[in-house]
Amino acid sequence: MSSLLTALGLRAASPLSPVPNLAASYIITHFALAYLFLASRTLKQIYSVDHNVSPREDLGKYGDAAVRNGKITQRQLEQLKRMESASANSVENFTLFVGAMLFGTMAGVPATDVNATGLAYTVARCGYAIAYVLIDAPSLSQVREVCWWVGNSTCLRLLWVGGVALNSKTSGA
Repeated sequence: MSSLLTALGLRAASPLSPVPNLAASYIITHFALAYLFLASRTLKQIYSVDHNVSPREDLGKYGDAAVRNGKITQRQLEQLKRMESASANSVENFTLFVGAMLFGTMAGVPATDVNATGLAYTVARCGYAIAYVLIDAPSLSQVREVCWWVGNSTCLRLLWVGGVALNSKTSGA
């Protein structure tokens, strides 16, 4: 368990070694989540509904025809649309996450706090993505909203802690 906590940046490898700040690793992870893993492009290519000329309009222009022609099912079309929405939301939230991680780091927030924020945000956003893409029942889709709020709350908390850290340095000088 100790090695897992060390790998996640929540504990030092030894009492004399510092905890590394993993902000860059978490930022790269969320870039990949938003732009690669949640990108619907690969699935659209597998289903043969990808049009390279204007891929952002594939599902709107050709989705219903693909269902009528039997290329995909209505459920697959709806899942692809949810995947595109999850990707768009991840791209939109990326700036808040990057800002919080950088601000916390530059404000001198301890690495364990920055890393804990990165981990909590990652868990929340993975839950969000899974819930968004896979859940099609309205009652269960509330899981997505809870995950969204948890993720954003972790970023807002780190911004707050960073502000407190900066103000304590200013008032102590």
